[in-house]
Amino acid sequence: MKWIQVKNYTEMSQLAARIMTEKIAEKPNATLGLATGGTPEQMYRWLREYSAERQLSFRDVQTFNLDEYIGLGREHPNSYYQYMRTHLFAHIDLPEAHAHLPNGLAADVNAECLRYEALIEQAGGIDLQLLGVGKNGHIGFNEPGTPFTSRTHLVQLTESTRAANACYFSSLEAVPTHAITMGIATITKSKEILLLASGREKANVLAELMRGEVTEELPASVLLNHANATIIADEDALAFSIVAKRK
Repeated sequence: MKWIQVKNYTEMSQLAARIMTEKIAEKPNATLGLATGGTPEQMYRWLREYSAERQLSFRDVQTFNLDEYIGLGREHPNSYYQYMRTHLFAHIDLPEAHAHLPNGLAADVNAECLRYEALIEQAGGIDLQLLGVGKNGHIGFNEPGTPFTSRTHLVQLTESTRAANACYFSSLEAVPTHAITMGIATITKSKEILLLASGREKANVLAELMRGEVTEELPASVLLNHANATIIADEDALAFSIVAKRK
């Protein structure tokens, strides 16, 4: 794993967007794994700007999001599809059929998990997977204790995760209790992984990660064994860590 320290959230977002843009320039039909939440918001804004400046086309790109809430359809304002539409999809030439998310309204959730996993395989796997990290080390909705062998699956959201996402809903009660998420084995099959971390609230988990112990109790630690994983973190997120590489 490679660590890159940057000054702040803006610098982290700019660098991540540049890496994503370079991947598309290098491979116009790249398959990208995408994430939601507060961490990548500014990265998506920079990605839109870089793409416009360089006249970069997403026409042949395919995207796969990490997860979607159970019970929310694509038109729901708090679905991850609408998040992606707001922050990226509506601003680029990505064909709608190339933007893949789990179906939160699927009648058979297990079948939907298998379908999504098969779609990723049919696309040739993910070339570059974007990740954030939770305060407890979760990636996607894979909480501590999730087997490293897990594939796309149904997960019951922890109360801490629901509380962290409540800011996007009218109340904590309105936050869904379950989601479909890519499993850890699905994520780590990606050819390249880019994890972003910003803010002092992520400092403890990055310090744990830097200790180097690979354990299912710290899901993000699985990346320590990945051949092509990079963490971009700002100074606040690395407040309790020592980083060998600075960019």
